[in-house]
Amino acid sequence: MTLPARAPAFQMIAGVTIAILLANAAHAQDRGTLNPEPPPPLANPGDPDTPAKELFGRKAGPAAMEARTIGFYSKGCLAGAKALPINGKTWQVMRLSRNRNWGHPNLIAVLERLANQAPKAGWRGLLVGDMSQPRGGPMRTGHASHQVGLDADIWLTPMPAHQLTRKEREEMSATMVVAEDRLDVDSQVWTPAHVGVIRAAAKDPEVERIFVNAAIKKALCRDAGNGDRTWLHKVRPFFGHDYHFHVRIRCPADSPQCKAQEPTGNAEGCGHELDEWFTDEVLHPKPAPIPPKPKPPLHMADLPGACRQVLLAP
Repeated sequence: MTLPARAPAFQMIAGVTIAILLANAAHAQDRGTLNPEPPPPLANPGDPDTPAKELFGRKAGPAAMEARTIGFYSKGCLAGAKALPINGKTWQVMRLSRNRNWGHPNLIAVLERLANQAPKAGWRGLLVGDMSQPRGGPMRTGHASHQVGLDADIWLTPMPAHQLTRKEREEMSATMVVAEDRLDVDSQVWTPAHVGVIRAAAKDPEVERIFVNAAIKKALCRDAGNGDRTWLHKVRPFFGHDYHFHVRIRCPADSPQCKAQEPTGNAEGCGHELDEWFTDEVLHPKPAPIPPKPKPPLHMADLPGACRQVLLAP
């Protein structure tokens, strides 16, 4: 993301955006539970006014269909999802109670490749946060995106040497790597291995974007060295994303109904385009004079028609 030029409404827009994203980020750092309970049955699930998140959030398993991504990253669903195993030699899945370790098979392959490459970058292994729900779709809490099985959050905390207990996976927090003043990374936390693992992810040809905090983007630009820097254009500054990096892969070839995002372009994004992120308007936004109305939830009518088949499939 690149911020627009300053405008009278920019401060208000930034404040609203930050408030929403920080709320989502706080949720993502919330503890899970050792005894998850399914949400109560809906009185009338066929009601068109029922938010789609309440329908997809009640599906515990994938749709028995051929794997395909349907719609856009923030408005779609996922057929034939595959689960990332909760343990691998070089990865572990966190917050198991959320049941969000699902994705398109291409995403699973990308994560397994990255996990195998991570130790070569000095990163013991991945702690994998939220991916998608079993059938994708809007989530009852948290993310606006992650709906089509092509997004995954990777904690900026290397995998410990031991296999985490269920309690640890639900209760431990990821490492904040951005300094308190939000102007740079925390030099006591940031390491060359952080650069290495993000570089490895960005260089995967299936990866289209990686979202990080602007302070992390600044550090990557500084620490990438004078060698191959072509991967930097995929790393995009965004609000939040200060304890994890968000991997987004391209639309799969088997998914003609997947809606692609605009290309990132080839510019590194390391010049003056970063300056706006560190202005007082962005770092310390004033409250909007009129509190914004909550964004209405998505309904099934807002999603691609094929998502209804995904929802109703066995």
